[in-house]
Amino acid sequence: MTGLLDPFEFKGLKLKNRIVMPPMCQYSVTAKDGVPNDWHFSHYTSRAIGGTGLIIIEMTDVEPDGRISDFDLGLWSDDHIPAFQRIIQSCQSYGAKVGIQIAHAGRKAEDAEVPVSSTSTPFSEKYNTPRELTTTEVEEMVLKFEQAFQRAIAAGVDTIEIHGAHGYLIHQFQSPLTNQREDKYGQDRSLFGREIIQAARRVMPESMPLIMRISAKEYDENGYDVNYAIDLVNKYHEAGVDVFHISSGGESNNGPDYSGQGYQVDLAAAIKRSVDAPVIAVGRMEDPEYSDKVVKEGKADLVAVGRGMLRSPYWANEASLALGGEILTPNALRAGYSF
Repeated sequence: MTGLLDPFEFKGLKLKNRIVMPPMCQYSVTAKDGVPNDWHFSHYTSRAIGGTGLIIIEMTDVEPDGRISDFDLGLWSDDHIPAFQRIIQSCQSYGAKVGIQIAHAGRKAEDAEVPVSSTSTPFSEKYNTPRELTTTEVEEMVLKFEQAFQRAIAAGVDTIEIHGAHGYLIHQFQSPLTNQREDKYGQDRSLFGREIIQAARRVMPESMPLIMRISAKEYDENGYDVNYAIDLVNKYHEAGVDVFHISSGGESNNGPDYSGQGYQVDLAAAIKRSVDAPVIAVGRMEDPEYSDKVVKEGKADLVAVGRGMLRSPYWANEASLALGGEILTPNALRAGYSF
């Protein structure tokens, strides 16, 4: 029976375990112009030393005003590549595989003077009013994503994740709450996402799997449910997505009634039953026994642990020991586990 500590292989991606560090924005005040710095280097490398199978670098944006804040990362210039390359190579040297989440915040770009979106309606009264992108500008945005994908590949990633969740730009286009457009992107709300997926596949090696994070449910009475998400997932899978990272919410200020342990696992399981693709479960998965059970029961293929890894860079190693597995840290640290 496959569990959390077992290897995972898909296309050319080979992971030593099924533990994923999900993308989590660091909002580092020392980050300048979207370039990762020594904080990011230490942050990601330490999780690789701790035994994580797959590290997905935080939301990294395709243009400056696509960032949630001015302290976030970007890949809108070739000048960004060396700093990412340094982090990626360091993590890989400790046996971790590395992905990067490519995104645009859309109307949730907090520091953009005039954010852009599928709509001209602000996220809330605390956010600036966005400008609705023209059809031509949407097409140009797809090209910006494609160029960011190319830079990620140049930096040496093992995989790429597209951010189609949490109320950011792709989600804004795929949601009936925020897409009432009359052009082709309104007539088919999945079109923008599918074009970005196709752009990724144009530049990615065939052996490199493409991941997409989606919100499988919106917590709004007029928002979409998991059945709508399943339809999206199948369209995105057909367009070229290999693995789905299942989250929820973000397109309104509402949230789930329960947000405790594994609160999104049932959504991941529903997606897994409906598409022939591996899925990543995320959301309060820091109990290793619970996460191991989720994998063993076939509800997800991999598990992403956010809060647990923020608390402990060596969460993966601690999980392995708790489950009766091997020490995952390098030999230089193993004396710490001898009694």
